[in-house]
Amino acid sequence: MTQIEEASRSTGLREWLLSNEPQSARQARLGRAYATWSAFRENRLAMLGLAIVLLLVVVALFAPLIATHSPNVQALGDRLQPPSAAHWLGTDEFGRDIFSRLVYGSRITLYIVVLVTLTAAPIGLLIGTVAGYAGGWGDAVLMRVTDIFLAFPKLILALAFVSALGPGIENAILAIAITSWPPYARIARAETLTIRNSDFIAAVKLQGASAARIITRHVMPLCLSSLIVRVTLDMAGIILTAAGLGFLGLGAQPPLPEWGAMISAGRRFILDQWWVATIPGIAIFVVSLGFNLLGDGLRDVLDPKHRS
Repeated sequence: MTQIEEASRSTGLREWLLSNEPQSARQARLGRAYATWSAFRENRLAMLGLAIVLLLVVVALFAPLIATHSPNVQALGDRLQPPSAAHWLGTDEFGRDIFSRLVYGSRITLYIVVLVTLTAAPIGLLIGTVAGYAGGWGDAVLMRVTDIFLAFPKLILALAFVSALGPGIENAILAIAITSWPPYARIARAETLTIRNSDFIAAVKLQGASAARIITRHVMPLCLSSLIVRVTLDMAGIILTAAGLGFLGLGAQPPLPEWGAMISAGRRFILDQWWVATIPGIAIFVVSLGFNLLGDGLRDVLDPKHRS
């Protein structure tokens, strides 16, 4: 009897969420979120990407519990040991456990991705919506600045900024953020141009709303879905750019276990002790693939142009 009641309650909740005539704004929002999740979970590759990203977050949060050794303690007597029961993924040239350094390196990767996203996405959203809504010379100036940044390859531009600011993880994050906002501005501007002459925007103007209020309260929320998709897809590029800077010695500095720096240190032993450089490379590949799969899945459910 209990199972029947639970099934009935579950069915009733689902019908309430998917009602074509919601009785409140809260019901409409919850129903839209449920429908989005239902469509997303049907995409197996997207669910795989979500699982990889969640695994990265869990490993980063619980690194001290997951790691089997200290990531920075050197044991020269165990240097360049192959994978074994004592060291699951082997050791590097200083005898440090690669598995533990990989686990702690996930924190650095997540730290870079989150900070770059929180810095670049709002800047791009603000510039794009202001340019698209204002139009005229303001739009021309902002978009020409955006075009200047887009004219340079992201890694090359990031290298230039890091060279000027000096090596270090904070400067690397700042350089990546500076080079990451232009695509977001372009997307936000395109979305704004399609809605700035809409009837509901005209109605809000008639009510006396200022341009700042219209942009922040009405235009920006409508640009978020496209921006979220682009940000998710760009996270793989952020990881690769950070790894490239680390490989060149301009990102996180030793002894921080940054994956790009680990590859750089292990490239000297790639022929004989392949695990030193290969395993961090596999980690970068898997995490980048996870973000790409997640971004593709979000695009399919959030972007109306890609909905079937």
